Amino acid sequence: MPFGPETTTEQVLEGIDLSGRRALVTGASGGLGAETARALASRGARVTIAARDLEKAESVAAGIRASTATHTGTGAVDVAGPLELMDPDSIRAFAKQWLAANDVLHILVNNAGVMFTPLERNARGWEMQFATNHLGHFLLTCLLAPALRAGAPARIVNLSSGGHRFGNVDFADPNYEERPYDKFTAYGQSKTANVLFSVGLTKRLAADGVTANAVHPGVIMTELARYMDADDMKSLQEVAPPGGLSFKSVEAGAATSVWAATSPDLEGRSGLYLQDCQVAKRTDEATGDVGYASYAVAPDAAEQLWALSERLLGEKFDL
Repeated sequence: MPFGPETTTEQVLEGIDLSGRRALVTGASGGLGAETARALASRGARVTIAARDLEKAESVAAGIRASTATHTGTGAVDVAGPLELMDPDSIRAFAKQWLAANDVLHILVNNAGVMFTPLERNARGWEMQFATNHLGHFLLTCLLAPALRAGAPARIVNLSSGGHRFGNVDFADPNYEERPYDKFTAYGQSKTANVLFSVGLTKRLAADGVTANAVHPGVIMTELARYMDADDMKSLQEVAPPGGLSFKSVEAGAATSVWAATSPDLEGRSGLYLQDCQVAKRTDEATGDVGYASYAVAPDAAEQLWALSERLLGEKFDL
């Protein structure tokens, strides 16, 4: 049976053995990240839960160990952090600590994120959604690139969203210093950046056996939606496909991430936008939740984003 919107992590992983594979999942102290970590560990991967809240992450790790205790070939689960994606110093400290204990990385799932937040900036003036969803993962991935190369064939999974249609990246004013802040377009540009980052990584790493793909998990009610109110839900319904939004379970929402990280069908394939455990197609319709906008995979824009990210971070990354 072909995979689709209701496919779960268990179905994706049927017949797959991840013994000996090293994985790291950001934002895995709950929701999709926790399910992604559990699913990978259940098939033998050794998984690091990278999180800001270590107490919460330790609780999730204990739950994963308990739930998989009777599985043969179950991998280990550990917790590392704190990892604060708004803080470059925290990211550098995390990467240094993790690399000191690990030589290789086979699967990196950049899962952590925020959505529709009020205007908030970090100490460098970066807008919260762009900083957390893109810049933090950009820095983390670049710092972990040597371990990914050493683990080739390796995979990077960047959590994007159909919400990338809310906004392209404004390269002149990504942090809303000149234009009025809008939480929807801010979220949209951060999710577009996740796709463009996958394109940029493909150019730099695919020849060395490291692939990078973007994932739209679908609509799932997790803590990611903690900033949303009734008006926000109404706005989302207005741009939804005919029939309204279709909500997924956490197990179905995490399935595309797990598929991206493990499927033999994706071996050597990179720079893709994945949805419902399938490779999505480009569609430039203004509304709807199917496929991706062409601006999200434009090679020139991917290079602009790479240069912008380096400039904001104050460091060159010649991967």
